[in-house]
Amino acid sequence: MSTQQDRQNQQDRQNQQDRQNQQSVTVIGLGPMGQAMAGAYLDRGYAVTLWNRTASRADALVARGAVLAPSAAAALEAGELVVLSLTDYAAVYAVLEPAAGALKGRTIVNLSSDTPERTRAGAEWFAGHGAVQLTGGVTVSPAGVGQEGSVILYSGPRAVFDRHRAALDVLAGVADHRGEDPGLAALLYQINMGIFWTAMLSYWQAIALAEANGLSATDILPFATDTSDSLAGFFTFYAGRIDAGDHTGDVDRLAMGAASVDHVLHTMADAGVDTTLPATVAALFERGMAAGYGADSFSRVMELIRAS
Repeated sequence: MSTQQDRQNQQDRQNQQDRQNQQSVTVIGLGPMGQAMAGAYLDRGYAVTLWNRTASRADALVARGAVLAPSAAAALEAGELVVLSLTDYAAVYAVLEPAAGALKGRTIVNLSSDTPERTRAGAEWFAGHGAVQLTGGVTVSPAGVGQEGSVILYSGPRAVFDRHRAALDVLAGVADHRGEDPGLAALLYQINMGIFWTAMLSYWQAIALAEANGLSATDILPFATDTSDSLAGFFTFYAGRIDAGDHTGDVDRLAMGAASVDHVLHTMADAGVDTTLPATVAALFERGMAAGYGADSFSRVMELIRAS
């Protein structure tokens, strides 16, 4: 019995040593994004430790070989590299403040979404507990995690990014370090989300108008995708002009745009669909006209949008 126990103890020590020698990562937060990231690490042979408020979300990953820690503190203590995938910084503090004593010496890859200012404050909070934060902005859906062509934006200490580059490359085809400011990745992420959500709302608006006139989302899909594809050219054309302060009305005029968005607004109203979004757009053009910008490019509305 003693010999059998000795062999078991030896095997347990060997398993522990093997796990320590293996690349390892802790993932805290197992929503769809966190689960996708933990799965990507398992696919690449990493030793993965997990923690989530709802422990059952880890079941499928545990079945694949991940280890579910009994507490957030235990998850932090499992290794140096910790990936956070939580809703926002309020959730970060709610989870980690009780476990703050286990933060010392950890690298926190914080992929939680929030404002740049809250992100900078979070980096200071981690530093106060002996940890370093590397901010990440995930620009893909969970299905895109680890896939070629996917991008995650990072900011924070470049040396930390470089040290963990192999692990970061697991999560995206491109791990793009943008600068030392911990809030920069959050800013770029929110810029991306601002474009995305507004564009998607305009798509829902178009579908609502189509349905009110007997058409389906599938019917208008070719027109929607053609318009979406054309936007890249418009973005490129106007970027240089806006940076140069050039709002010359040589290719478009605000007055022409104001008439167009007014037609859109009334078409929506006539169909009985909600006009909140097109009314907001029309109101911005009307302000531009009232400011005397009618003969300028409609890019002149930037003067109304910019921070004062």
